[in-house]
Parts: sequence; structure tokens; C-alpha cells
Amino acid sequence: MRISQLYRALACLGGVAAYALFGGIGWLVVLSACCGVMTSQGVVAREVLLPQLFKQHKFEKVLSYSQLADQLGMVLGPMLAALLLTWWRWQFVVMATAILFIAADMAMALWQRNGQIRLIDPEPAPGHWTWPLRTALTQVLYLPGLKKLIALAAGENLLIGVTLATSAAMVTGLYHQTGQYYAWLQTAGAVATIIILLGVAHLPLSRKALGVVSFSAICAGGLISGLSSALWVYAIGFLLIVGFDKMFNVYIRSARQQIIPSRDYGKTTGLMIFFNNMTQPIAGVVVALCADRQGIGCVIVALSICMAGLGVAGAVTLRGPLRKIG
Repeated sequence: MRISQLYRALACLGGVAAYALFGGIGWLVVLSACCGVMTSQGVVAREVLLPQLFKQHKFEKVLSYSQLADQLGMVLGPMLAALLLTWWRWQFVVMATAILFIAADMAMALWQRNGQIRLIDPEPAPGHWTWPLRTALTQVLYLPGLKKLIALAAGENLLIGVTLATSAAMVTGLYHQTGQYYAWLQTAGAVATIIILLGVAHLPLSRKALGVVSFSAICAGGLISGLSSALWVYAIGFLLIVGFDKMFNVYIRSARQQIIPSRDYGKTTGLMIFFNNMTQPIAGVVVALCADRQGIGCVIVALSICMAGLGVAGAVTLRGPLRKIG
């Protein structure tokens, strides 16, 4: 976690310094990519820490609060950046971001020094540096249920990616609405996500219920948005997809946390996230190939049907493994 935060701060400062020395907006792209890579490492590290820190709480509840913090950051971060950009140039905003990363690292160091939490020391990787990757790949291939979780998450990410990539064009192009209306739709999606996560944290829902409800809602949202002929219908489908995405993430993360051995959780989760996120660039390619309205609508419907098929297949094949860990 601390490496992730410090390296993101260094990436911000290094990108600004390189821009001052050499110029070119490409440095902003480079520092954003570096921050994205280190953010992924921080996400994996946090998933390793959470079960150790909150053993007395239901893990789904812990994950829902974690996802809620992520969602609030995704909403408040751009708002704060937009406010700062009205006063400062982008270089100073990036430097302020670096200061926030450093402050987060100082807070974690203080917590680590004063807290009474005992963490499990990571096991050193034996042998060649590729052994952790081999271990992760072996567990993905042979641990019951992991391949199905990857397939479900990959299908959901593909539908989410296509929906988010086309939402602006659908609202402002097909339905001839303003950018302000699109911003309100995005805000409504964030609010829906927060409400759903609060429900997950406080309602006594089982892991199976989380998976069934969220997966079904996302599939239904895809069908509604893909077949919509009116803006309000599209908005309903969009809100279902975006709103229940985080609930589905809670289900996936809690399920794999119970399947993967704690000593290998970080390395195996990292590989699973890699496989899941491979569908994001595929979503971009699909949007590029199907740029017209009719093509996109058919693609969203087809992806929703395929996702539903994956859900049915996963429910049949995962019933045994998840009953053991449930």
C-alpha cells in the first residue's frame, strides 16, 4: 500500500518535472498510466489487508464500505479537480495530487505505528522470480470455481465497458440531449451506486443473493438500454448497469477471497484482475467497429444475452464449490 502511494506521488512530481524540462502533453498521459498501474497494485494490497484487519465483521460488509469509499472518491475527485483547474494550471493540480498521496502515506505510517493490528508477514517467493506467477496460474486453473468467477467478471466488465464507452454518444447524439443532462445521468448513476452499497452493508444478504441480484440486474439493464427507443428507458437500463456493478464486485471479491489460500491471495488476485480487465480494450474495439446506433444496440443486447448465458452456466458449475465456502 505504501509503495503504491509513494510511487504515485513520485509519478506525479516526475511528470510535472519532465513537462517543465521538455514540454509536451504526453507527460500527462505517462504519469496517468503510471498512476493507473500503481493504483491496481494498491487495490490488490488492500484486498489482502482487509480480511486481516476486520476479522470480526462480515467480509461482504467490509467490501461494501471499501467500494463505497472508492465510489465517493470517483465522484468527489473529478469535482475537486474541476474546481482547482478553475484557479490553477494542470501542473499545480497534479502537484496537489502528489501532496495528497504523500499525506495518505503519512497517515498510513502513523496508523501502522500506533495500531495494535498484527498482520501476516508475506512469504518470500522461493526459487525463480516466475514462481509466484506459476503458483497463481496453477490456482486459477485448478482451484474449484476460480475459472467461472473470471468468466463471469470478464463478461460483466465487457458489458460495463461498452455501456460506458457509448453512453455519451447515445445521450448527446441519438437522443439529442445536452452535456449537462449527461452529467446529471452520471451523477444519478453515482448516487444509485452509493445507495445500493449502503444497502449491501446493512441488509442481511447472503453471498449467493448478492451475486444473483446484481448479475440479473446488470443483464436486465443491458437488455433495456440496448432495446430502448426513448431516453428515459435508456436511463433506466444505464442506472441498472452502473448501480449494480459495485454490488457484483462485492460478490466476486468475497467469493474469491474464500476460495484462494491467504498466503497466495495477492499473487492470484492480481492475475485474476489481469484476466478480468482484458475485456476493457476489447470493449473499445467493439465500440469502434459498431459505431452506428443500430450496431451498438444489437451489440449491447447480444452481450447481455451472452452474460446471462455465462450466469446460468456459472450457477450450475459453481453450486458445489460455493456451497462449500458459503
